[in-house]
Amino acid sequence: QVQVVESGGGLVQAGDSLTLSCVASGRTFDAYSWGWFRQAPGKARGFVAAISSVGGSTTYADSVNGRFAISRDNAKNTVYLHMNSLKPEDTATYYCTGRGGWGLRTDRYEYDYWGQGTQVTVSS
Repeated sequence: QVQVVESGGGLVQAGDSLTLSCVASGRTFDAYSWGWFRQAPGKARGFVAAISSVGGSTTYADSVNGRFAISRDNAKNTVYLHMNSLKPEDTATYYCTGRGGWGLRTDRYEYDYWGQGTQVTVSS
């Protein structure tokens, strides 16, 4: 079983930057692909970004492309989400998730392990 813990959320102003971290337990971290999803009140959980296990390929939702960047540090069992030029519509609970295998996935149902989430609030 893989344990996933997110951190780094908070209250920021529009235009600010914030970096979320996700630490995962287990000795096979580098074999997993990782993703970030977010969920605003009253809305479904939606895809934000993903990074593959091999090669570090990435993909992003259109709404964050060019503003957010996902990265991983296999030595630290950590995945990051670097968020720039934040907007009020980025306000949500952000979830880190992992799946075995190297492919990039944007469907939440293809992920196996989830954290409890970290809240990001962007004020205008």
